[in-house]
Amino acid sequence: MTEQQVAIVTGGSRGIGRATALKLAAAGTAVVVGYAGGAAEATKVVEEITAAGGRAIAAGADVGDEKAVAAMFDLAEKTYGGVDVIVNSAGIMPLVNIADLDIEVLDRIYHTNIRGTFIVLREAARRLRDGGSIVTVSTSQVGLRFPSYGPYVASKSATEAVTLILARELRGRNITVNCVAPGPTATELFLNGKDQETIDHLAKLPPLERLAQAGDIADIIGFLAGPEGHWVNGQVVRANGGII
Repeated sequence: MTEQQVAIVTGGSRGIGRATALKLAAAGTAVVVGYAGGAAEATKVVEEITAAGGRAIAAGADVGDEKAVAAMFDLAEKTYGGVDVIVNSAGIMPLVNIADLDIEVLDRIYHTNIRGTFIVLREAARRLRDGGSIVTVSTSQVGLRFPSYGPYVASKSATEAVTLILARELRGRNITVNCVAPGPTATELFLNGKDQETIDHLAKLPPLERLAQAGDIADIIGFLAGPEGHWVNGQVVRANGGII
């Protein structure tokens, strides 16, 4: 009998992270639903997974806190015996023109999106079982570069750069490291602060003429995290309906 795969999904309480946790659980993976501030939402995800016959637990951890991230991995190992898949979906997206940037906002972006990515990836590189998969989440804004996205794009450019580097550093362990870069996706993170006119405009940008749903992105992450996608390694997949 094949040992059950175990996944940690950071930012798993809502949006793309939530959809990914549900997707992996439906495929038979035991899931640790990581969250920072959404304890109630994370609990609901766990309840949905267990009600469908899956295995899941919630783990509170600020990804920018190395002790909290280590404790999340400890919990996964104690509960399920090890970790095979890491999906780092945690992120924040304040939008501001560079001339108006409050450096404290930049520091918050750095804490979660860059420092947090490195902490999660470092722990994954040290503790992931051989044959596993790591998936980070970026943004297609790295290519589009709209005004007001400067600090966010800078942080996600770092995520993309480190993806190939880590894939190369893990040579010999049969671990894949890939990045998914969504375009406009109908999540709370994306919709927050945008008026309907802006949302409608962004929805028309892809040739497919709609916003992505969180499940569209989760399907791609699930593919990269599973055996069918294991020959894809060190890549950035721009999941944006054809904008770029």
